[in-house]
Amino acid sequence: MFSVIFPGQGSQTVGMGKELYNNYDYIKDLFHKADEILDFFLSRIILEGPKDELDQTENTQPAIFLISYSIYEMIKRESKIDLSKAKYFAGHSLGEYSALSTSGALNFDQAIKLLKIRGKSMQSALPKGEGGMLAVLGSEIQTIRDLLNENKQKYECFIANDNSNGQIVISGKNKSLDLLIGDLKKKSIKNVRLSVSAPFHCRLMNSATEIMKKEIMNTNFSNPNNFIISNVTSEETRESDEIKKLLIQQIESPVRWRESIIYMLNNGITKFIEIGPGKVLSGLIKRIDRNVDLMSVNGLEDLKNINLDD
Repeated sequence: MFSVIFPGQGSQTVGMGKELYNNYDYIKDLFHKADEILDFFLSRIILEGPKDELDQTENTQPAIFLISYSIYEMIKRESKIDLSKAKYFAGHSLGEYSALSTSGALNFDQAIKLLKIRGKSMQSALPKGEGGMLAVLGSEIQTIRDLLNENKQKYECFIANDNSNGQIVISGKNKSLDLLIGDLKKKSIKNVRLSVSAPFHCRLMNSATEIMKKEIMNTNFSNPNNFIISNVTSEETRESDEIKKLLIQQIESPVRWRESIIYMLNNGITKFIEIGPGKVLSGLIKRIDRNVDLMSVNGLEDLKNINLDD
């Protein structure tokens, strides 16, 4: 059994999707459709940059979705691979919208509109430069939970992503993160400051939750054709009303990616196909289970590496 997975923020590169754009008219049409829906030239930013413009959250989120959706369409049209037979569809943070759209819960227009608003509201939840994120490497999640709980009065930091064994991401205001870095150093715990301009997936995103709650509740969702693994619960759902509720919670909730992968492995998954720019998720899964079969598709050439036979 296999799962289809979609990446989140951090996988973007200038020029991603260029091969598809140049070779397939239906992909070119998707790029132009995105420009029309969003009323600005997202396609130009993706194909030409500049990088700092692509890296702005309000551009990154619809951009990664557009590339992921385009690759999915390419697989459908240019190969005999039937991705609809996947037991689960899942995505990391904004990647969950890619999973929902390709599995039939949302159409392309709805998903890219929501992600533009999501990106903008998350970006502006705090003044620029006030908050950030920190990757903690080589530590157990319980160790970090205990450290944050013991120092609640000293700093306000939150677990934002439980990505894999030995990779946890923390969100917080920059002053709090500076204090946390000091404590991590004392314990010889490695950490890396991430180049993001806001503290995602924590309660500092409350204003974004309020905006997205209104947008999501006013959007018509269908029950997806496949089971979706929620970032919030790390478990499966196929109910559109529950999906809407969980997407609202997702803004402030930690991304439980490690637990999501373990859930799928425990429910019979032996192969994962990563669809979208880069191979970030494949790298994370390898840390969780070295024996699982991992495939990633960025372009036409990658199709020959896809083997779904058990």
